[in-house]
Amino acid sequence: MSKLLHFSPLVALLGVAACTTIPTGPSVMVMPGTGKSFDQFRGDDAQCRQFALSQVGGATANETAIESGVKSAAVGAAVGALAGAAMGGHQGAGVGAGVGLLAGSAAGANAGQASGYGSQRRYDNAYIQCMYAKGERVPVLGQMAPRPAQAFNPPPPPPPPGFPPPPPPGVMR
Repeated sequence: MSKLLHFSPLVALLGVAACTTIPTGPSVMVMPGTGKSFDQFRGDDAQCRQFALSQVGGATANETAIESGVKSAAVGAAVGALAGAAMGGHQGAGVGAGVGLLAGSAAGANAGQASGYGSQRRYDNAYIQCMYAKGERVPVLGQMAPRPAQAFNPPPPPPPPGFPPPPPPGVMR
């Protein structure tokens, strides 16, 4: 039973790390540009994936997430061991390290997911810029037509019969 308790924090860490799977390529759909063959598109795609990877430091989003999660778990275990030793001596250090590892793993999973999401966004932005520069069709957001400067205001209703029309704006009677 005591061996099981020693491995349970490690199992929890691996379980949490398994939850942080993030795509290792672009998460946007790009289509071949007008007049481009599929082979040209595949060549551009390979070059732009490499460019995007270099823009995020050469690490995939999944690698970044796992690294961040492991660091947070290690810091949690160290802080837990120190706190446990300060409060309960030698036995408290082991319990504190286990609790710190579990808490650090949970915090690490959250930090890893946020870190991976940020890396994925930077990767996607670089990938889209590269593909656009090569003449491929990339996704765009929102409306393409410019918005009017002012909302359309309909003209005022005509005056009732028998009354003179109002003066133009800016003219006083």
